[in-house]
Amino acid sequence: MSVEMPLWRAIGYFRVLALGYAILRYFNSFEDFRHPVSGWIYLGALTLWTLASTRAFAGPQRCTWYVLGTDLAFSVTGIVMSGIIDEPERIYGGAPTLPTIWAAGTVLGFAGKGGWKPAAFAATVIGLANILGHGGITPDNIHNIVLLMVAGCAIGYVIELARASEAVLTRALQVEAATRERERLSRDIHDGVLQVLALVQRREGDLGDLGRLAGEQERALRALMSAGPLPAQAAGGPAPAEQDVRLLIAGHADERITVSAPGTPVPLPAHAAAELAAAVAAALDNVRRHAGEGARAWVLVEDEPDAVTVSVRDDGAGFAAGRLGEAEQAGRLGVSQSIRGRLRDLGGTAELYSVPGEGTEVEMRVPRKGQ
Repeated sequence: MSVEMPLWRAIGYFRVLALGYAILRYFNSFEDFRHPVSGWIYLGALTLWTLASTRAFAGPQRCTWYVLGTDLAFSVTGIVMSGIIDEPERIYGGAPTLPTIWAAGTVLGFAGKGGWKPAAFAATVIGLANILGHGGITPDNIHNIVLLMVAGCAIGYVIELARASEAVLTRALQVEAATRERERLSRDIHDGVLQVLALVQRREGDLGDLGRLAGEQERALRALMSAGPLPAQAAGGPAPAEQDVRLLIAGHADERITVSAPGTPVPLPAHAAAELAAAVAAALDNVRRHAGEGARAWVLVEDEPDAVTVSVRDDGAGFAAGRLGEAEQAGRLGVSQSIRGRLRDLGGTAELYSVPGEGTEVEMRVPRKGQ
């Protein structure tokens, strides 16, 4: 409803200002009425009602149909009373009614609550009250009726469009949130459960290691399905506010992988550092599986003022243009989700460069600002 709030505030201000205008107009001409005291009584009641209903006109939830019905009754009563307590000559001469433009606030309230159809109904009722109780069919009455009808229907139609647009936007945001959550689950499953399954398929490692890894991934998968913390997170207590990216990546170094990093800490918020390290792990896993036997890899950590950049380069087989698209269509999410998806969620980028026979380089960049 945030789109409507400025309009409802404007309607509330209009009713108060229109009330002041009606009182001022009557003060300047009440001596010309046949029964001026009746007019003052009506305006006193109108003042109390306007002040009492100010909070109700703060939004569509509070402004119930009962409130709008009472508002319409005040408008009709004031218009009909104007034809009773005023002089006939003044009425046919185009004298204003007791509520004057305050009645337009009623039409606007109906427009804000229900759209253009309720606004047309309220404008029609007020128009009939003008015709039957205040001078009949006159140019002034017809002019006022047309203005009320046009203003009420136009604003009501705009509000209907705003509500429909906001509903579409809300649905789109929900779909985007659901899509991001599915991507997160896909990454975690890819990095954990599917890696264990791939290990089993290749029959690497002894049965003890396979059993331990399978147990860890089973607990992690159950935690994901229940939206709870991962087992390692639950056991480790509160997570630190920042982590050194170097420490998270250094463990990948071995005889085939060289890790180079600055001599000073490279801090990032804990979540960003963990996601960046997971993306690096996914890139190195791709090197082991796809670069070829004996391929080497180099990991370079760069600490820049506005970002942290980690490059993973190998001297393996490389791949041809279009290969990543084919892999994604086949359901292999190593690059699209575990690397690019993670960096995208952090507001960063992941660029891949590869030439067949000349290796592959993955450059991952996480901005510091906004993390």
